[in-house]
Amino acid sequence: MNVPETIAGIAAGATAGEVIFPTTTEMAIKVQRLLGDPDCSADELIRLVQADPLLATRVVAVANSVLYNRSGQDAANIKSAVSRLGFKTLRVLAAAVVVRQMESMAQTAEHRTMARQLWERTAHVAALAQLIARRVTGQDPDTAFFAGIVHEVGSFYLIARGGDFPGLLEGTDGSLSAWDDGGNAEVGRAVLQQLKVPGAVMEAVESLWAGYLAIPPVSLGDTLLLACQLAPVESPLARLAGSAREGTRVQIDVALDQATLSSILQESEDEVASLIGALYA
Repeated sequence: MNVPETIAGIAAGATAGEVIFPTTTEMAIKVQRLLGDPDCSADELIRLVQADPLLATRVVAVANSVLYNRSGQDAANIKSAVSRLGFKTLRVLAAAVVVRQMESMAQTAEHRTMARQLWERTAHVAALAQLIARRVTGQDPDTAFFAGIVHEVGSFYLIARGGDFPGLLEGTDGSLSAWDDGGNAEVGRAVLQQLKVPGAVMEAVESLWAGYLAIPPVSLGDTLLLACQLAPVESPLARLAGSAREGTRVQIDVALDQATLSSILQESEDEVASLIGALYA
């Protein structure tokens, strides 16, 4: 198999609009589009969220997470959950449902296992990105959260298509090196465009693919890079791609002083766990 050509073909199909999402994501995509309408009303949005059990469950779960439920009073319905979260966070959750449901597109048990691991990593990165935005880079936390949710969408799509190309995801270490050599960016860019991801988020993910971390970290891209480096779960494609994490510890040590790093990883442990639990359930 010519892996670079195969990946290029998958990217070309996605660019041409041939991305097929699971039927269960249709409502989440409708919510995303409605949130992009400046005339969107809260009542209309609530009706749409209520029509999808999966999205409704996620909305209430995140509204009652440690990060958003400062009062300790649980939101018991969609209206109060939407009011607490706001439209920006709802857009993030709609994207989370779309990404999570891409897991169901995997065609083999092995590929579904890979997709589940990738989702777990995604949840960690999203939660950490939000915390880093608040405590280090000064970026909008909700936008950072959104970037964390969608940053691996190309990998999800590659896993979903893996069954159509036997051997693509069953190779040895480094057999998928073309993924790190531009394939991830090529496929990811195509799928993100189909999802109509905002320009700021697209730029941040592009920075992640470029791999350049500014010192001190200040941008949304820096936020995403640090979150990816701190995430305890590795991408299931990393071994196949031959991805190396050498220098990661050095980058973190230069970008964050030990006190700040300890604060993020220890003092915010409950917030991260709560968000991951709400998104991953």
